[in-house]
Amino acid sequence: MGGCQIHFTVAIDFTASNGDPSNSQSLHYMNHREPNEYVKALRAVGEICQDYDSDKKFPAFGFGARVPPDYEVSHDFPLNLNPDDPDCDEIKGVILAYQRCLPSIKLYGPTNVSPIIRRVSRLAEAEMQTGIPSKYYMLLMLTDGVVTDLSETRDLIVEASRLPLSIIIVGVGNADFSDMRALDGDDGILLSSYGQEAARDIVKFVPFRDFKKAPTSALAKYVLAEVPKQVVEFYASQGIAPEPHKQSVVPPRRGENGGEQTGAKGATS
Repeated sequence: MGGCQIHFTVAIDFTASNGDPSNSQSLHYMNHREPNEYVKALRAVGEICQDYDSDKKFPAFGFGARVPPDYEVSHDFPLNLNPDDPDCDEIKGVILAYQRCLPSIKLYGPTNVSPIIRRVSRLAEAEMQTGIPSKYYMLLMLTDGVVTDLSETRDLIVEASRLPLSIIIVGVGNADFSDMRALDGDDGILLSSYGQEAARDIVKFVPFRDFKKAPTSALAKYVLAEVPKQVVEFYASQGIAPEPHKQSVVPPRRGENGGEQTGAKGATS
């Protein structure tokens, strides 16, 4: 109500372990009958998050693929293949960019997620300098396997626990996600490789397979359940109170007796 916006970034795993997208067994396989697990998870979480971002523009990236024109391996390339503007319009725009880039890239590896976490952390760090609660960052990572750069990822998450940032990791497929579970602070305080404790729990991990037969809303509810608490904990730790309720004046409207009535409408929460 004070104008704080969720800035939602998407990162999708394009490592070779997902399987050739042209093969029906691939996690990236696209057909007209049913969306794949990546699209299902993206819709379930993204379509709720987009209601808390007024411009509905979402930066979307891929990692672990060889990317044109030079086909060098990249771990934070824009899904729309436009390095100057990685934003997509609404979640449907992210899905469209995902579908369009699949034929143009080559799945490769390894599964390095630290570059995309570092990218979003820099934005959150810059926002922190403003001293006002205007932008809170959320990174949704969809991945099929074991993280290769686990130690660096742990260190970055511990550092990011002091920033206006939450990270949601959705495990796609049937891999062993024990490393991902370790990044989720539900079982204890996350420690960096040099022994520093996380200031707060900012990671939520969920294996998509646990929700395959559940309603779409069930995944979103479970994944996003901790985000409000994480937002409040961050601003409270910084001593930052909500901004005054921002209102926009709406035009006068006719009352039942023919006179004019005035009203106010709240801004995006």
